[in-house]
Amino acid sequence: MNQSIENQSLTFLDDYDFSNCLVCGSCSNGCPTTGAPGLDGWDARKVMRMLANGLIEEVVASKFPWLCTGCGRCTSTCPAGIDITALMGHLKSLRPREDVPGSLHKGMVNNLETGNNLGISREDYLEGMAELGVEMAEECPGFYVPVDKPGADILFFPNSKEVYGDFEDQFWWWKIFYAARENWTVPGTQWEAVDWALFTGNEEANVELARRKIAYMKEIGIKRMIMPDCGGGSYGFRKGMSKLVKQDPANEVGFLYLYDYLIELFKAGRIRVDKSVHAGKTFTFHDSCKHGRELARNFGKGYFDEPRWIVNQCVDDFVELTPNREKNYCCGAGGGLWPMPFEDQSAWHARIKRQQIEDSGADVVVVGCSNCRDQIMKRIPKYYEGCGFEVKYIWQLVAEALVIEPWDKVSVERAEEEAEAQWKALGVTLE
Repeated sequence: MNQSIENQSLTFLDDYDFSNCLVCGSCSNGCPTTGAPGLDGWDARKVMRMLANGLIEEVVASKFPWLCTGCGRCTSTCPAGIDITALMGHLKSLRPREDVPGSLHKGMVNNLETGNNLGISREDYLEGMAELGVEMAEECPGFYVPVDKPGADILFFPNSKEVYGDFEDQFWWWKIFYAARENWTVPGTQWEAVDWALFTGNEEANVELARRKIAYMKEIGIKRMIMPDCGGGSYGFRKGMSKLVKQDPANEVGFLYLYDYLIELFKAGRIRVDKSVHAGKTFTFHDSCKHGRELARNFGKGYFDEPRWIVNQCVDDFVELTPNREKNYCCGAGGGLWPMPFEDQSAWHARIKRQQIEDSGADVVVVGCSNCRDQIMKRIPKYYEGCGFEVKYIWQLVAEALVIEPWDKVSVERAEEEAEAQWKALGVTLE
């Protein structure tokens, strides 16, 4: 065995007693990746037997760990209680960084060096936020995107794919903040919501990205951050922050998940919706693995009832996928599989999700994760015929049905003055 791989593996793998593995196949039977094209007989059970026999280097060199979405179905069904999901993440960490598939490692390095996965410059980022804010202000007078606002109640992290290309997808959250009269902000730097360090098994980088978020919140004096909508982004921050809090309890910062936040707004009467906007269609909800099963297993609380409560505030006709909640199937995008060069295998994984949706009879699939949304909206229809369903973010569902009360003239003028002062101080010229 390669000496460096052996040294990296010893401490982690010594915590596992592979003799506990019953070779029952529960892991491989519950894993949607089993049987994917190009796997040549590899599955989770084979990996467990190879690790038990010391064939670590062979597993690390294989595709299999990279086709694992980290959905946790294997771990949840293992009668011996072996955390196979964590094992797969560790195996990713043993791959030389130059051999990490696709753009994941490069994107992670970009994030560390520039503050986002795509290496978008601060100038382009700020200009984009300013211009989009002006566009949205045509519909919502007084709106602008606050940047680095001291003492904000809510911190929101953008997703680089939306900053780079899917620009108007940001409007959904912005409309909610506008309707709720929220005191919110986005970072001027280090703003990336997605944690590709988690996807590449880079624990050191994962902790560093969490450290930067914590430091920013303390520096600006922000009360709470909304955990990134990307399941990997929120899970990655939670994982990194937990390690930092163990080192020093002062690293604890205020946070809440997007479901908690939306429920707060509804129950406080800060937002109202009109269900009739969504009349005539049947809706279902896809449980994100990292917001549900894996969050519950690793941190004691997953989000199952909360998103369903939010959806039912907005629609009259809701149906469930089968199975759902803790038993739900991954969409096939998790663990970084959406941007990796394994599209055929990712689509194979998604075959079960496609069948679930078809069997439900739903017209619209509601999701709470950006990778899940892209997979179900783009990749599944590309590979499977007859996908006539729509896909909406849960915050999009809310935003589309919002009843927005007009701001009074004084509030609009004050916000416009704040916007002008902010962009001038940041060196951005508004056309």
